[in-house]
Amino acid sequence: MTYPDSILFRVAKPARYTGGEWNSIVKDWHKADIRIALSYPDLYEIGMSNMALPILYRLLNSQPGVLAERVFTPWPDMAKAIEDAGISLLSLESGHPLKDFDIIGFSLGYELTFTNVLNMLHLSRIPVFAGERDDSHPVIIAGGSCTLNPEPMADFIDLFVIGEAEEILPELVACFRNWKGKKITRKELLLQAATIPGIYAPSLYDVEYQSDGLFKSITPAVAQASPTIKRQIVAKLPPPVTSPVVPYIEVVHDRGAIEISRGCSRGCRFCNAGIVYRPVRQRPREEVLKSVDELIANCGYDEVSLISLSTGDYHGINELISDITQCYNKRNITISLPSLRIDSELVRLIDSLPSHRKTGLTFAPEAGSQRLQQVINKCIPEDELLKTATTAFERGWKTLKLYFMLGLPTETEEDIEGIVQMVNKVYTLGKTIPGKRPQVRVSLSTFIPKPHTPFQWAAQESEQQLSVKHEILKSGLRHKGIRLSWQDPKFSLLEAVLSRGDRRVGRVIYRAWQMGAVFDSWGEHFNHETWLRAFEETGIDPAFYAQRERSLDEPLPWGHIDIGVSADFLKREYKRAVEGKETPDCHYHTCNTCGLERWQPDCQQKLAES
Repeated sequence: MTYPDSILFRVAKPARYTGGEWNSIVKDWHKADIRIALSYPDLYEIGMSNMALPILYRLLNSQPGVLAERVFTPWPDMAKAIEDAGISLLSLESGHPLKDFDIIGFSLGYELTFTNVLNMLHLSRIPVFAGERDDSHPVIIAGGSCTLNPEPMADFIDLFVIGEAEEILPELVACFRNWKGKKITRKELLLQAATIPGIYAPSLYDVEYQSDGLFKSITPAVAQASPTIKRQIVAKLPPPVTSPVVPYIEVVHDRGAIEISRGCSRGCRFCNAGIVYRPVRQRPREEVLKSVDELIANCGYDEVSLISLSTGDYHGINELISDITQCYNKRNITISLPSLRIDSELVRLIDSLPSHRKTGLTFAPEAGSQRLQQVINKCIPEDELLKTATTAFERGWKTLKLYFMLGLPTETEEDIEGIVQMVNKVYTLGKTIPGKRPQVRVSLSTFIPKPHTPFQWAAQESEQQLSVKHEILKSGLRHKGIRLSWQDPKFSLLEAVLSRGDRRVGRVIYRAWQMGAVFDSWGEHFNHETWLRAFEETGIDPAFYAQRERSLDEPLPWGHIDIGVSADFLKREYKRAVEGKETPDCHYHTCNTCGLERWQPDCQQKLAES
C-alpha cells in the first residue's frame, strides 16, 4: 500500500513519501509480533540526516518479531492532500497507516517541532491527548534531548525514554509483547513500563503549583512510579551503522556519518549537549577505520563525516587522520571533520585530508571578549583565533564562518564591540593574503537558557535589548566581504519557553497547533501572531518562562529528571560564571566532580591521587 499517484503528482518532491530506498528494511507485516513506527517530526530531508534514527532502526529490526518502519512529517502540501483524500499518514516501508502500528516513537531533538508531533497524530487519526487513547490506539513514546524536560509534551506522550535508548529498548519491547498478547491492559502496560530505569510515564504523576504561579512539585501517584527518573547511559558506544538507508533525494547532510565519540568535557556553560551527553566515550581508531570502509562499500558515498560534539578532542585525532589519508588519498573520497575547536594545527590536519574541498571553515568563538568567554567557560585567546585564521587563509580557504551568541548572562555593549573588533581583525588578515578577497560570514544566535545547564536559572534578553546589540554589529561590520546574519529573536523566545516550560505550556502548544502552527522552525511557516494568540488565550505569559531569572532554590519542572550531573555542580558553575571564573576541562586537568566520575577512569584516577 502507498499513497495514490493522484496525490503524489500534486506535491513537491513525492520521493519524500514513497520509500523503497537502498538499504531500507522491509519485513513481513503479518509475521511481526510488535510493529513500531519511528517518527521524526520534521521534513524527510531533515530526519534522514539524524544520527539517532538509523541506530534505532537497526536495533529494533534486529529484534526477533519486531518490525520498525519510518515516517516523517509531511510538508503542508502533502498534509492537505492526505486530509482532502480522507486517508491516514502512512509509513514508508510497507505503507501501513500509523494507527495500525503498536507503537509510535517520536524523536524530539528540537522544541520547535512539537506542533509537528500533534499534526502527525492528527493525520494518523489518533487522539492527540494521551488521556483520550484506549487499547485500540498505538502507544506513543518519545526520546531525544528535548525529553530531558518532558513536561511541555507530557499531556501528549504515553511514555518518555530518558537518555540513551540502546539498552532500554529490549526490556521495553518485552512489556509491549505482554500488552500486545492481551495479557495486560494499557494502564497496566504503563505501570509495568514505569518500573524500567529511564522510563517516565507522566500520567502516573501529580503536578502541583504554588499560589503565585510558580511550579511546586511533581510526585508519583502510584507505587510503580519513581520519584526521579535516571538518564540511561551506555558504557560503550554501540557499533556504528554502516548500512544506513540511502535517500533517493538530496538531504541536508548528504553523506555518510560515523560517530567517533559521544559527549564533551569542555564545560561550556550555555551548552545543553555538552552536559546531557556526558560522559565522554570514544570509539577505537581501528573501529572507525573499519566502519568508514564498510560505509563507503555499502552506500557508495564519496564523503564521510566523522561526528562528535568536539571532533578535535578525539584522542589520537592526528593518527586517525593520518591513517585515513593513507587509505583514501587516491580514491576521491572526502573526509569532513565538523565541530572543530579554533586551532591552527587542526587547519593543517584538515588540509591533509584526501580530496578536501576548500569551501569554507566554521569556528564558534561565541563571545567577543575574554571576560565574557570566562563567564561562559569557553576561553579562546584572540591570538589563537587570529593564528588559526591566518593559517586558513594561507592554505587557500577564502571563506571563514564565525558563530557568536548574543544575550549571554552579564553581557554588555562592550562585549558586543569586542565582536566587531575581532571580526574586523580576521577580515583584515585575509586581505593581506594575495589572491581573492576573503569572505567572513558572521552568524548570530540568541542565548537560550537550557535545562540541566549552569545557565538554566538565567534570564533571556528581550527583543528590544537584543535589537540594540544587532545595531552595534551592523554599524561596525560594514566591509563588503563581511556578511552578517541572525535568527529572528521571536524564534528564540518561543524555544526558551518550550525548553524551560512546565506542564501548563502543553495548553499553549495544543492551542497554537489548533490555529495552524506547524513547521515552526521553518521561517516561511512560523507565525509569531499565532503563538501570541495561543499564549493570550491560555493565560500563559511567555516572559514568565523565558525572561525571568530564577533563584537557585526554586523548584524546577525538570528537577525529577536525573541526568547524572548533580544540581550542586550546576549551581557551583553558575556562581563561578557570575564571578567570571573559568573551570578547566577535566579531560586535561583535575576532576570537577560533576557527578559522573564513576563513568570516567581518568576522573577516578585524579580523585584517587588528590
